[in-house]
Amino acid sequence: MNRVDLIASIALMAGLKKADAEKALNAFIETVVGELSRGEEVRLVGFGTFKTTYRNATEGRNMQTKAPMTIPARNIPKFKPGKQLKDAVAGIKE
Repeated sequence: MNRVDLIASIALMAGLKKADAEKALNAFIETVVGELSRGEEVRLVGFGTFKTTYRNATEGRNMQTKAPMTIPARNIPKFKPGKQLKDAVAGIKE
Protein backbone atom coordinates (compact mmCIF):
# COMPACT_ATOMS: atom_id res chain seq x y z
CA MET A 1 0.00 0.00 0.00
CA ASN A 2 1.37 3.41 -0.92
CA ARG A 3 0.38 6.88 0.26
CA VAL A 4 -2.39 7.31 -2.36
CA ASP A 5 -3.89 3.92 -1.45
CA LEU A 6 -3.73 4.78 2.25
CA ILE A 7 -5.51 8.10 1.72
CA ALA A 8 -8.21 6.35 -0.33
CA SER A 9 -8.66 3.71 2.38
CA ILE A 10 -8.89 6.31 5.16
CA ALA A 11 -11.44 8.28 3.14
CA LEU A 12 -13.56 5.19 2.53
CA MET A 13 -13.44 3.87 6.10
CA ALA A 14 -14.05 7.26 7.76
CA GLY A 15 -16.59 8.51 5.24
CA LEU A 16 -14.41 11.49 4.29
CA LYS A 17 -13.50 13.13 1.04
CA LYS A 18 -10.03 12.16 -0.19
CA ALA A 19 -8.83 15.75 0.32
CA ASP A 20 -9.95 15.66 3.96
CA ALA A 21 -8.36 12.25 4.50
CA GLU A 22 -5.10 13.57 3.03
CA LYS A 23 -5.20 16.56 5.41
CA ALA A 24 -5.75 14.20 8.35
CA LEU A 25 -2.87 11.95 7.30
CA ASN A 26 -0.56 14.95 6.78
CA ALA A 27 -1.52 16.33 10.21
CA PHE A 28 -0.78 12.96 11.82
CA ILE A 29 2.62 12.70 10.13
CA GLU A 30 3.56 16.29 11.00
CA THR A 31 2.52 15.77 14.62
CA VAL A 32 4.57 12.57 14.99
CA VAL A 33 7.62 14.13 13.30
CA GLY A 34 7.34 17.23 15.49
CA GLU A 35 7.12 15.23 18.71
CA LEU A 36 10.01 12.93 17.75
CA SER A 37 12.22 15.87 16.75
CA ARG A 38 11.68 17.31 20.26
CA GLY A 39 12.66 13.99 21.82
CA GLU A 40 9.13 13.10 22.90
CA GLU A 41 7.35 9.84 22.19
CA VAL A 42 3.91 9.24 20.69
CA ARG A 43 1.90 6.39 22.26
CA LEU A 44 -1.17 4.97 20.60
CA VAL A 45 -2.52 2.36 23.01
CA GLY A 46 -2.99 -0.96 21.24
CA PHE A 47 -1.25 0.25 18.07
CA GLY A 48 2.26 1.10 19.20
CA THR A 49 4.80 3.69 20.27
CA PHE A 50 6.92 6.00 18.14
CA LYS A 51 10.11 7.16 19.87
CA THR A 52 13.72 8.07 19.19
CA THR A 53 16.89 6.34 20.30
CA TYR A 54 20.50 7.48 20.19
CA ARG A 55 22.87 5.59 17.94
CA ASN A 56 26.60 5.96 18.69
CA ALA A 57 29.11 6.78 15.97
CA THR A 58 30.46 3.70 14.21
CA GLU A 59 33.14 2.82 11.72
CA GLY A 60 32.03 1.82 8.25
CA ARG A 61 33.37 1.48 4.75
CA ASN A 62 32.64 3.29 1.52
CA MET A 63 31.33 0.45 -0.65
CA GLN A 64 32.81 1.89 -3.85
CA THR A 65 36.30 2.80 -2.67
CA LYS A 66 36.54 0.45 0.35
CA ALA A 67 37.95 3.40 2.30
CA PRO A 68 37.12 3.46 6.01
CA MET A 69 34.75 6.19 7.17
CA THR A 70 33.04 7.29 10.35
CA ILE A 71 29.26 7.12 10.48
CA PRO A 72 28.25 9.97 12.81
CA ALA A 73 26.22 9.54 15.98
CA ARG A 74 22.58 10.56 15.72
CA ASN A 75 19.05 10.08 16.96
CA ILE A 76 16.96 7.64 14.94
CA PRO A 77 13.20 7.02 14.96
CA LYS A 78 11.88 3.69 16.24
CA PHE A 79 8.45 2.09 16.28
CA LYS A 80 7.44 -0.54 18.82
CA PRO A 81 4.16 -2.26 17.93
CA GLY A 82 1.52 -2.67 20.62
CA LYS A 83 -0.03 -5.95 21.71
CA GLN A 84 -3.25 -5.53 19.72
CA LEU A 85 -1.31 -4.81 16.52
CA LYS A 86 1.00 -7.78 17.05
CA ASP A 87 -1.94 -10.08 17.76
CA ALA A 88 -3.87 -8.84 14.70
CA VAL A 89 -0.87 -9.42 12.41
CA ALA A 90 -0.30 -12.88 13.92
CA GLY A 91 -3.97 -13.76 13.43
CA ILE A 92 -4.66 -14.17 17.13
CA LYS A 93 -8.27 -13.47 18.10
CA GLU A 94 -9.25 -12.48 21.61
